[in-house]
Amino acid sequence: MATKEKNPAKEHYQRLRRLSCDELWDREVAAFDRAGEVERVSLVAVVRAVGVVFSESGSPFQKNQAREWLRKLLTDPQEKVRRYAMTALPKIGASGEEEKDLLELLAASVSDREKKHLGQALEKIGGAATVAQAGMHAGLARTVQKAQANIARFDESGSIYFEAELSDRDAFLIHLRCRRGLERILEEEVSGRAGNAKKFRPIRTESGLVVLKPLSRFRLSDLFSFRCFASAGFLLGTADSCENEAIALSRLIAAPRAFSLLQTLTKGPIRYRLDFAARGHQRGLVREVTDRVFELCPALINDSRHAPWQIDIHPNARETFVELTPKLRPDPRFSYRRQDVPAASHPPLAAAMARLAGHMNNEVVWDPFCGSGLELIECALRGGVDRVIGTDRSADAIQITGQNFQSALVRGVTASFVCSDFRDHARIAGLEPGSVSLVISNPPMGRRVPIPNLSGLIHELFIAATEVLKPGGRLVFANPLPVRPQGLPLRHDFHQKVDLGGFTVHVERYIRL
Repeated sequence: MATKEKNPAKEHYQRLRRLSCDELWDREVAAFDRAGEVERVSLVAVVRAVGVVFSESGSPFQKNQAREWLRKLLTDPQEKVRRYAMTALPKIGASGEEEKDLLELLAASVSDREKKHLGQALEKIGGAATVAQAGMHAGLARTVQKAQANIARFDESGSIYFEAELSDRDAFLIHLRCRRGLERILEEEVSGRAGNAKKFRPIRTESGLVVLKPLSRFRLSDLFSFRCFASAGFLLGTADSCENEAIALSRLIAAPRAFSLLQTLTKGPIRYRLDFAARGHQRGLVREVTDRVFELCPALINDSRHAPWQIDIHPNARETFVELTPKLRPDPRFSYRRQDVPAASHPPLAAAMARLAGHMNNEVVWDPFCGSGLELIECALRGGVDRVIGTDRSADAIQITGQNFQSALVRGVTASFVCSDFRDHARIAGLEPGSVSLVISNPPMGRRVPIPNLSGLIHELFIAATEVLKPGGRLVFANPLPVRPQGLPLRHDFHQKVDLGGFTVHVERYIRL
């Protein structure tokens, strides 16, 4: 078997990469500065190492010292040294002075390769001056686009207009995506609206997807009044598999109809990122598509960091969906979630479970494993709840549940959260036999934290629910195992497998007899 040849330059860089800032500066940078022009080219890995090491562990003084050194290298006689310096500068953090240096070098450069690397450096730190100057150079359209994104990000401009009204005439279909298995609950949530509140109609359901048709004028706030979906996107179209993929996608994204929608819903510059669901990063294709979009419609700015819009590419067996998805941070539906515990519930799953539970008047709700309190909060927000009780063995979870519940601003609901094992429920006020109308929970799944006897834990949950529930009360929970209560007065009323991202649970509802 042939042995892989060693790369001396790479090994040199890896050795330098392990040095401290002081070691790198006092020994390697000093040696580089003493070397002649030709020798510096062979030592150029030092420049790369300075950019990485100082960015990760340098003090403000050390970073400033390195930054000034790199700026001087921009005038080095050797092009390779200059290229390494312009690549390292943005890693440490550059300002208008460094942008000015790079633009001066761009104006003087006659090398296409150097101009390309200058453009890539300016993509990261460029601002208004870059937009003005780089636009005069062929091949630097991406640099202009990224500099525009930098400006918008710095100014915190380009946000989503949540209350802008959209007409149902010629409106886009809307794709609500959810956990696989929650489609029926989500569809019923949409269909359950009546009268003037009914602004959408489900027209198709697929795995993890409910497709809506708008029935009247609506706002994004109307769409986000539904709580059981994970993401909502406007269907811009389907990509033609017979056409070049980059051409087909860019044509849909930059279409006048799509741009008009974005104009209506965006305050300020329109920034988006492109994401290929289930296909990895696809960096080359992303670059080609976003460059084509910018060429077709310069007002659409690709910004991979903190863009308010995302273009999601979702392939399925028949076609490829191109969806425009608002990226709302935080999600206004779940802004009460100030803190979380490890392995906490997915908020739309908690909302779906609360919806599945239904509600009675004067409801008393208990979550035996309250975690961060999402199920209890979602039940309270639905209405009809007098009291919620949360128990958890983690004191941190109890504190977080209390903070989240307070943040939800639920009025008229008495809340008590107790650090306790659920099996000790008889000692907790409000959990007397027959006192609870709903037990709802997303219990430990045994995935992140091993449970010695998970089957036994679920059986004990069935017993506890039977003891505290009044006749007609409900038990709704995400069951990690396909087990049912044996010999207990619980009637199985609903069952659905739900994908939790790599494993399935059984969302179930039982009625206390």
